[in-house]
Amino acid sequence: MQRNNDPYRIEAVDRALTLVTLLAERGSLSVTEAGRELGVAPSTAHRLLSTLCHRQFAVQGDKRLYRPGPALLALAKAGGPPLADRIRPYLQRLYDLVGETVHLMVRTGAEIRFVDGIESRHPLRVGLRTGARMPAYCTSGGKAMLADLEPSEIDALHAGGLPPWPGEKIHNLSALHETLEAVRRNRLGVNHEESEPGVTAIGASIGWIDGQHAALTTVLPTVRLATVDLETVTTHLLQVCADVRQAFGDNRDTKTAR
Repeated sequence: MQRNNDPYRIEAVDRALTLVTLLAERGSLSVTEAGRELGVAPSTAHRLLSTLCHRQFAVQGDKRLYRPGPALLALAKAGGPPLADRIRPYLQRLYDLVGETVHLMVRTGAEIRFVDGIESRHPLRVGLRTGARMPAYCTSGGKAMLADLEPSEIDALHAGGLPPWPGEKIHNLSALHETLEAVRRNRLGVNHEESEPGVTAIGASIGWIDGQHAALTTVLPTVRLATVDLETVTTHLLQVCADVRQAFGDNRDTKTAR
């Protein structure tokens, strides 16, 4: 990156702003990359990135990579529609196709958060979970997003073990890795009464958009499974997710949904 020779430039501020720009452009940054771009030692780059983390302009995530933090994402959103608004037309299309409750969720570390949804009109249906947080490993969209990651990243996210959750069916990392291999083959995550009793969900990742790792899911009461054409539901889900990827790309170009 070209350096500015302005005599009034404050070196530390210039370096910090350079890192903010790189995070916004690339979606992730290692200490080594930061040092190389700034022309400084890794220890100096690490201190600068740590300061950005303190001010929430960066967060340290998978494989010790730094990613845009809440403060930086908020600035990005100020210049354009929030993620939920951008994805809403696709969520609406998915709802129109499947007629079941649908959600948009995002992953933060080993957790997911429901950020938008449309509730089914069936008399017996699953209500919206907007705003709720759960461990990623026990949700359909969470599994789909975890499947985007390398096994080493999964291990790093769950260094203290899997967080306990009522109804969990995956009890250790070995079982989680085995489950995620199936998710990668099928391109779908399935939650059969793992997040809560009586609920079954199917989810697919849409990758990284605006620096956020996201997924779409459709959910219904388990007792109605026999009355639903799941093959058609999954076909529509995968197609809508593919359309989202085509429209927005994937900010994390070193990873692809499998």
